Amino acid sequence: LGPSLAVVIQHDSYYCPDPSLSAEQRAAINYDHPDSLETPLLVRHLDQLTAGTSVHVPVYDFTRHLRVEETRLVSPLPILIVEGILVFCDRQLRERMNLRVFVETEDDVRFIRRLRRDIEERGRTPDSVISQYLTTVKPMHQRYVDQSRRHAHLIIPGDESGQPAVEILLAGLLESAGRGGSASNLERASFS
Repeated sequence: LGPSLAVVIQHDSYYCPDPSLSAEQRAAINYDHPDSLETPLLVRHLDQLTAGTSVHVPVYDFTRHLRVEETRLVSPLPILIVEGILVFCDRQLRERMNLRVFVETEDDVRFIRRLRRDIEERGRTPDSVISQYLTTVKPMHQRYVDQSRRHAHLIIPGDESGQPAVEILLAGLLESAGRGGSASNLERASFS
């Protein structure tokens, strides 16, 4: 879509910070539960963007489980994409989306992606990633993420078989943005 048409906000940027906890306590938090996210702040930010006002999105440090002091300035654009596995779990968040897209990915593919990411980008050990997956990630996926697909308007396969649907979706978003991409006429899409 390009940086002049679309901006992406990750729900993960809104993890609740608690610097009063020790590093070990923060690492033990269930980050795959909806309560781990400061979703009301995201809702306020979406309202501000829709009204044409820029916002300062938090920047989260996944290695320390804390927000950093710096923020990311996000300005309104014709297409606003909210990305995250738990975005459909919150009614107020869903109400602000006029298109909700669930990208369906196989369990083993999701696990392998998480394993690689957490080892390469977050300095985790394979054992810690596997332990977290079995104790929180998989149960929370079954309880929240998988159940939230019922709120999607469109479910797209997360492999190459979903490419035609992605192309149709992109064409629709581009057409919509071309019809008046002002801040008061934002297209809000969500990808889970």
